[in-house]
Amino acid sequence: MTPPPHLQAALNERLGDARLVAEPLPGTNLKLWLIDADNMDRAFSPEETRRILEEPPYWSFCWASGLALARFLTEHPQWVEGKRVLDFGAGSGVAGIAAMKAGALEVVACDLDPIALASCKANADLNGVTLGYSADFFAEADRFDLILVADVLYDRANLPLLDQFLSRGKAALVADSRVRDFQHPLYERLGILEALTLPDLAEPWEFRRVSLYHAAR
Repeated sequence: MTPPPHLQAALNERLGDARLVAEPLPGTNLKLWLIDADNMDRAFSPEETRRILEEPPYWSFCWASGLALARFLTEHPQWVEGKRVLDFGAGSGVAGIAAMKAGALEVVACDLDPIALASCKANADLNGVTLGYSADFFAEADRFDLILVADVLYDRANLPLLDQFLSRGKAALVADSRVRDFQHPLYERLGILEALTLPDLAEPWEFRRVSLYHAAR
């Protein structure tokens, strides 16, 4: 399959010889356009490292928490069936696409990065679903039944967002492998899921254990 030209071009601006490939995700019926694994298994030049740090192509990976949340929704479609869902910090769109495949009435992929939203669109097309798109969570109305959040709490400065999610949705599902032990009176930990980032970044084992939290107002 030929990758979407605009996404391939965006990736090549950071890594000149990197390719996007349509990869099946283990434990799901989904595919995503992801950076090829071979390209990650090499040394980067100083210039490539600078570009990656300045504008990380997060959208070209399926992060462990996103994969874990997608699997959870695939196995437990009752969380999203017939509901209006917003996928916050959508990245590749994996959680939102899984929600749509599991029977959601509507899914809006929300991300500040316009390339991430383009990635969500390309991945939605790859999986035969239709999403809505938003670049501003706070411009959305309080109309959602569920807010999905995966791999957003890697920076503890983002923890105040836990209060904001319930300002736009009746409930939230938060999956995270970096901050697995946050304490918040509204959030209950449902369990720990296991997943890995694709392509495999050889992350420490602790980052392959994803905590899943639920909150409702």
